Amino acid sequence: MADEEYLNDGAEASADGPRLNALDRKITDVFPGFTVRKDLVSKVKGNALVPTYVLEYLLSSYAASTDRLNIEAGVERVRGILADNYVHREEANLIQSKIREKGSHSVIDRVQVTLNDKTDTYEATFSNLGIGQVVVDPAIVKANPKLLVTGVWCMCRVGYAYSGDPREVPWKLLQLKPVQMSRDDRDNYMSQRARFTDGEWIDLLMQSIGFNPDLFSDRAKLLHLVRMVPFVERNYNLVELGPKGTGKSHIYSEFSPHGMLISGGEVTVAKLFVNNSTSKLGLVGYWDTVAFDEFAGKAKKAGRDLVDIMKNYMANKSFSRGVDTFQGEASMVFVGNTSHNVPYMLKNSDLFEELPSQYHDPAFLDRVHFYLPGWEFEQIRSEMFTTGFGFVVDYLAEILHNLRDVDYSDRFEKYFELSSTLSTRDKDGIRKTFSGLMKLIYPTGEATAEQMEPLLCCAIEGRKRVKDQLCRIDQTMEEVEFTYRRVDGDGSVGPDAIAVRTLEELDYPQLYWRGRVAEGPEDRNAAATAVDATADAGGPDGFAAVPNGASTAAVPMGHGAGNATPSTVRPEAPARMTPIERLAAKADGKRKELLDNQRGVTYYRLFGPYLAGASRILVKDAYVRVPYQLRNFAEFLETALRCKDPDKDVVEVHLVTGRNDPEYRTAQMDGLEQLQSAYSQYGVNLTFEFSDTLHDRSIASDTGWLILPGRGLDIFQKFDDGNWLNPLIRNQQLRRVRECTIAYQRIDEK
Repeated sequence: MADEEYLNDGAEASADGPRLNALDRKITDVFPGFTVRKDLVSKVKGNALVPTYVLEYLLSSYAASTDRLNIEAGVERVRGILADNYVHREEANLIQSKIREKGSHSVIDRVQVTLNDKTDTYEATFSNLGIGQVVVDPAIVKANPKLLVTGVWCMCRVGYAYSGDPREVPWKLLQLKPVQMSRDDRDNYMSQRARFTDGEWIDLLMQSIGFNPDLFSDRAKLLHLVRMVPFVERNYNLVELGPKGTGKSHIYSEFSPHGMLISGGEVTVAKLFVNNSTSKLGLVGYWDTVAFDEFAGKAKKAGRDLVDIMKNYMANKSFSRGVDTFQGEASMVFVGNTSHNVPYMLKNSDLFEELPSQYHDPAFLDRVHFYLPGWEFEQIRSEMFTTGFGFVVDYLAEILHNLRDVDYSDRFEKYFELSSTLSTRDKDGIRKTFSGLMKLIYPTGEATAEQMEPLLCCAIEGRKRVKDQLCRIDQTMEEVEFTYRRVDGDGSVGPDAIAVRTLEELDYPQLYWRGRVAEGPEDRNAAATAVDATADAGGPDGFAAVPNGASTAAVPMGHGAGNATPSTVRPEAPARMTPIERLAAKADGKRKELLDNQRGVTYYRLFGPYLAGASRILVKDAYVRVPYQLRNFAEFLETALRCKDPDKDVVEVHLVTGRNDPEYRTAQMDGLEQLQSAYSQYGVNLTFEFSDTLHDRSIASDTGWLILPGRGLDIFQKFDDGNWLNPLIRNQQLRRVRECTIAYQRIDEK
């Protein structure tokens, strides 16, 4: 659904606050019993340090309804269970006393089991309850082997029977039930996928991990889904480095009972792989995903033996300790914070600069399948969380766990062919990412070429980010072409290689290729264009224009490829030209391709060369209605004022737009009249009219240019515009944009 139609199409208000929109109704109708309203977790959690999947397990049992009264009753029931059964560490003695007095009591706690080889018994330790050496039936251990590793959250009934023998432990484990769904519902899950559009399904996945999809661009959604690939793809190696507060580690600690997050980023060989003295298998033998939190930090140390065995495991899915070789299926995730921004890292080192020296090693990094750009994730804000419905995370985690058995890595080969210059590891990384995204978005493995292409571009970009940085670190590393070709229906390969670029390459070309030869003439033109644009004053006020980079040949992550032509590098305008003439001289009629999440884009650079010196401007945009759209139009008027010829008294701007909904029309009219009054005193005369049939967007001026902006003026992603201290309010080039195309045409050429 278009952003301008975001006012809850068909949404139903309920007495408890959140609206139930069309997608929520479909989710709950198609997957009854496996969904939950995501904001309920915070309502019941309180100060209980329980993973999200534990709470959602309980909520799915008692509050999996859309009825307000049933939800309220279910929430109260879950609160009661937590109050009666969840063990807070500071209340451990009280719960122990309750078990003794009642004879038995149910608790929710993290349980870990060890083998006592002196008595040949399995013994459990309860993390919060503070009791240990509780004898466990071997059948329970056999059914739940993860109890032997780092423990599992369980609902247990614990008994107390003191025999008088001080050598006998009085605590008895009467019943144990892991908090997870063991049912494999893949067949139903896959068949019901067909009832959702691609956009609806992606939004369902976003809501399932707790986010409001309306606040994220298509690219941002795809980046979030990449975080889930380690749960659905075996032996997948992912690195994410970026600023603090973007939720890098949250999904690995809260999303799935099949994932393990190691805090601090430091671990021993025995804990991770195998203990030689006991032959006890480590984390990689039991968990789907092992994530290292706070992995970055140059001061961190790691033993040479750990790094070596990790390299072997990441490359070969196996590791050797002593005389034995072991296999593992766990994916490895490394997340950490960066100290510097992207241009600083590109100028002074590389995008892996924050890693400990032992891991800042080409041999280790070459085994990484995908580098997730953490700097593209926004810092988590309260409004980003959803109040809609999503899968119970444990249900989804179980589906993804079972989908690890299938492989979709070759599904694109019918439609696309990767460059022959790619190394085996490059292709492995691309194929594994593609396979994981296919399982998430098209779990049946069936998709068209148009549906697969964005996923392939995403996979290529993530591996390219790794390889390009490796070429900086190791000068002997051979550069390759991250391109692909389309395969025709008859099996023939198309002649044109389509190049994939990273956003860093597009935003900072002169830094990205620092000290290196670009991959081709397109890259050299891009870098030269950016340098030329930065040096050019660019307008009558002398402000330097930030390089756009969007006009280079590029393929956006998450979208189909294109064959855009790089900007031509223009010679500097003669000094005798006026600022308006210099600006107008840049207008050359080229198309501009804006990429999702790109920065450095302004109305001045997009429209200024075509409006320079105009006396009359006609703007047709049906969506200048709500406050943020009026703000966009105000910024367009600023651009018109900036490009106004000082020798002319006024520039006439006429707006044709659509009417807002009746309840908001007064606010729309007031806003337009305020703009009319404010700009008239500066020589910009605004007039406007309304059309109920207008759809196409265009900007025409008497300078002879027609501009066709695909999204009209609504090119920027949503941001917090209620805080006047936010620099994004005053500086367009800091904002991220949404994918669109802007075409320029001479009016006499129509």
